[in-house]
Formats: sequence, C-alpha cells, structure tokens
Amino acid sequence: MFFRQIFDPELAQYAYLIGCQRTGEALVIDPERDIDRYVRIAREEGLRIVAATETHIHADFLSGLREFAEQHDVKLYLSDEGDEDWKYNWAKASEYDVHFLRDNDEFMIGNIRIQALHTPGHTPEHMSFLITDMGGGANEPIGIASGDFVFVGDLGRPDLLETAAGVSGAREPAARRLFASTRRFLALDDHIQVWPGHGAGSACGKALGAVPMSTVGYERKFNAALGLDSESGFVSSILDGQPEPPLYFARMKDLNKNGVPILGELPRPEVRSVAELAAHGSREGAVIVDTRADRAAFMDGHIPGSLHAPLGINFPMIVGSYVDPATDIYLIIDSADVDLAVRTLVRIGYDRIVGIASPSALAESKSTTAVIPRVNFTDVPAEVDPTRWTILDVRGAAEFSGAHVPGALNVAYTRLASRLDEIPRDKPVLAYCRSGNRASAAAALLARAGLDVTLVDGPFASWAGLRPAPEPAGAA
Repeated sequence: MFFRQIFDPELAQYAYLIGCQRTGEALVIDPERDIDRYVRIAREEGLRIVAATETHIHADFLSGLREFAEQHDVKLYLSDEGDEDWKYNWAKASEYDVHFLRDNDEFMIGNIRIQALHTPGHTPEHMSFLITDMGGGANEPIGIASGDFVFVGDLGRPDLLETAAGVSGAREPAARRLFASTRRFLALDDHIQVWPGHGAGSACGKALGAVPMSTVGYERKFNAALGLDSESGFVSSILDGQPEPPLYFARMKDLNKNGVPILGELPRPEVRSVAELAAHGSREGAVIVDTRADRAAFMDGHIPGSLHAPLGINFPMIVGSYVDPATDIYLIIDSADVDLAVRTLVRIGYDRIVGIASPSALAESKSTTAVIPRVNFTDVPAEVDPTRWTILDVRGAAEFSGAHVPGALNVAYTRLASRLDEIPRDKPVLAYCRSGNRASAAAALLARAGLDVTLVDGPFASWAGLRPAPEPAGAA
C-alpha cells in the first residue's frame, strides 16, 4: 500500500493519497482545490487517482472533489449521513460518478478496503475512514483518516455550524453527538494509526498538536478531551474557549455544500510597477495586500489603503476575513512566494489575483506615503486613559478573559471587518494583541477604513500593568 500525507502549512491541513501498488489505483482524501499537486505525486509514484472522498463539508478551505470529477472523471465517495440541511447538493444535482455513503459502507481501491464510519459532532455528516491493506495480507485496519473528528491531542470543534454558518442553537446538540462519536473511536484497537485532517494552527480546534499523526492507543491515554467520561462535562469543556472563526468559514461551507466554482488553471498575476499597483489598488473593488513579514517596515511606510498580511498561518485568516472575494487583489510579494500565495488564496476562494510588485520595488518607489504609528508595550503605562484612547484588544475572547488592558474593547481580529461600526471614531485607537502580529493586520484594516490608529507592538506579557508594582524602598 502506498501512503502519503500531504501538508498545507498555511491552512494547517492534511490530505491523504492512498494507493494500491499492485493495481496502480489511488484514492485521495480531503483534497484542496488546486488538485495538480495530488495528480503529480500520484504520477511520480506510478499511480492513477481513480477516486476521491472527503470526511465532511469543510469550513476552512474549498474542496477539490468537484475539480477531480470535472478534470479527471474520478469516482466520488460522499457522505449521505446527517440532516437534510447538510447534504452535498452540488453532487446530488450532477451527472458525476458519485457513490453516497452510509455508516459502515465499504468500497475498494485496488486491494485496499475503505470502511466509512459516521462520526458526527464536528458536522452532522462527518465520516471517518478505516483503511485496511488487504493486498498486503492484513485483515484489520492500519489506520483511520479521522478528518476533523479526532486530531492529535484534541477533537474537532462542534460549534462551527452555529458560530460560522449561523445555525442557531446547534452548538450543544453537536457537542453531544461528538461525545457519542468518541465512544465509537475509543472502541477501536490501540494499534490503529490516526491520520487527522488538521495540525497545529488550524481554527478547527483549540489545542491541536504539531505531531502529524498518532494512534488510537496514544490518544486514549493522552488526549484530554477523550478522557472525559461525563457527557455534561464533555459538552462544557469542548465548547469552552473555542477561538472565533474567521469570517470566510461561512462562505466555504456554502460553496462546498452547493458547488465550488471550477478552477482550471491557477491565476497568473501580472508584474506591475509600484505606481500602477498604487493606482489600480486604490480603485473601488480592489485592494493591495502587503505580504512583507516585517511589520515595523509596513507601519513605517506602505501604499495608502494596503492591508498587511504576511505569508504564513495568518495570511488566509486575514485575507479571508478582510477581503470580498469579488475584489481584485494586488500583492506586494517576492517573486519566489507568488505560487504559494496564489495557491493559498484560491484554496479559500480568491481567484481575482491580478497584479504583483516586489518589496524591493516598493522600497525604491515614492508610493509608501502611509504610516501607522507604533509604540512598544513596554512604553504603555500601567493605566491607559480610556477618555483619550479607544483601547482595542484583537485577541480571542478566551485570551481577553484571562487578562487585558482595563477598559479595552475586545473584537477578535478575524471578526473585525464585520464590526468596524463598533469602533468609535471620536478618538484614536490603540490596537494590541499578544505579540503584535494580529494587531498589525487589524491596524492596517482600521487605517484603510479611515480610523486614527496606533499599533501597540511587542509582547503583551511585557506590559507594566501585568507586573506587580515595586515595593517601596525600605519595605521589609
């Protein structure tokens, strides 16, 4: 049996390519929209992808299943479990070769047996897949592709249908379904490998491990969420402290349910002069996304109206939360990073990437006229005057409840674009987070919206208000 875990670090997502080397047939599980990567790997290994499946209707990226059916005529295996509101409408209305799966259904890829297990909770239709290498002589599963059900060290969050897709009252019933699903997982043999859908950095859970895979036995012993035997205690624990989902999650759910647009070839943005970028990016329906990693350099000078979104785990979070997908996107980016940025953007539904310019060209231009003031947290007094400043904490609610600057308004940076009207305009804004990364993106958005904003940079832990006051001289 051929097995390859394919990792996308920007979305902390794992896809899986599983092939029968005897027949040359392969299955891809949870592919993202730019499917050429999986096809290339399969060809390099002498395999042909004949089938594709996914564990659930995803919220954090666009699925590549329709792309596979359209471009390569593969057979699709899709969940037919869950309630009527969460069915694959696009597939049911299509002429693609689709087999709809119910709990315990099996299918074969060459000499490899795949058994579908209905494991609801994260979503109502969620499936996990037990993989048995019968061609290698096995009669028991080697592993389970657990999707967003079981992660290394955590479980998939059950609140997204409510917090991201807007299904009121869905959180607690979903958490109870998730608890029931864990009982089924715990009944599996300890040796079975766990192949999760996400790793550390994903917003689909709150404590995902960075180790790429695990075993049932290891998770049984060390996954704290699986150690809760009381349903009520489990529900309370799993719902507590979940991070605010990015705004684009709702759109991903809708498109993956009703039909992802066919991508075909990747967008090919044109190299532009900085002057052209500034002119085009200032128009209605366009935006400049500055990907420079150095936030101090961005604050010290950028094209007016630019958003700040360095490449990495926060890049799709920022663009997905701040930019309308119908917008023309212009990137300040090094040429070596263009392919990565384009792929990351199309994976979350941004296809209008039309122009690029390099940071070196930007440094030589006279277009970097916008400046956002920046202060270090060590220079912020222990008591900030709330009559002089709007203090904006852009961390998550769980972080905010732990400690914050008194009088601060809390709006998670991933939700800020939808709540700009809540930010007062009668005084300047001090924006902060844990380190300055999220606050720099928020500050750029606020400046683009016309607010007077100052970035509070550096670690929150260094703020004088968190440190005990020094004892007076001579104290015992």
